[in-house]
Amino acid sequence: MKQFKYMFLPALMLIFTALSSCENIKNSKYITIGMVDGWAEDVAMTHVAKAILDKQGYHVIIQKASTDMIMASMNNEDTDLFMGVWLPYTHAKKLAKFPGLTHIGTNYNNGRIGLVVPEYVPVNSIEELNQHQEQFSHRIIGIEKGAGLTTGTDKAIIDYKLDYQQINSSTIAMITELQNAIQRKQWIVVTGWQPHWMFGKMKLKFLDDPKKIFGEAEQIKTYSRKSFVKDHPELARFFSRLHFDDENMSDLLMKMEQSKNKEATAKQWVEDHSELVNLWLDKN
Repeated sequence: MKQFKYMFLPALMLIFTALSSCENIKNSKYITIGMVDGWAEDVAMTHVAKAILDKQGYHVIIQKASTDMIMASMNNEDTDLFMGVWLPYTHAKKLAKFPGLTHIGTNYNNGRIGLVVPEYVPVNSIEELNQHQEQFSHRIIGIEKGAGLTTGTDKAIIDYKLDYQQINSSTIAMITELQNAIQRKQWIVVTGWQPHWMFGKMKLKFLDDPKKIFGEAEQIKTYSRKSFVKDHPELARFFSRLHFDDENMSDLLMKMEQSKNKEATAKQWVEDHSELVNLWLDKN
């Protein structure tokens, strides 16, 4: 029995040490931010946040994954933050599955999702698509399966009784097909969202959505794991103040799209917008 006690105590101490180490990591300068690679606005905002926090002495680790995986990781108290939650429509159902997440800030107010066509296409509403099935080859070019925009498009096809098929691949593949079609002045309809650099680079328009399948204006929000605010109150305050207006967001997205080094571009953008960044940091 004594031998068992002697063996048990060191094991118990190891457990306490491991738990203490985990707690120290959560309260340390290491911060993990989930990011959906290919989402232009999420990539841009995440890199800007990293550039700011790195300069404040934090070590920010970007974890690339899908929305569901990031939310699940935060719900398990692993990943700290995610800056790409679209509400009240796109991610509402996904968010409801993860009750352990905390809203800490709104990054952008004028988000929009829906079906998009080049401006030269003489179609203005989703209701008109069935009149032009042949010109569009019965196809809506979509993004990744599982995205909120993809789910909304499937619902639009049903509710508008469209004789169309959604073709899912990746965001990059969708943009490439859109650019190729515009070069040839071909008809194309894609799933799209604002803010995105493609609206600054190409002449595009959203199709009217009278049934409001895609909702109306959306906000892009930052959510965290449940204990993050308690572990990092100073960072919770920072993310509650971080906010982009239309001009700042458009400028950032265009610079990031033209960049071959996102991290360097984000650092330069932070330098060029020091007054705004100091406002977020509450240093003015």
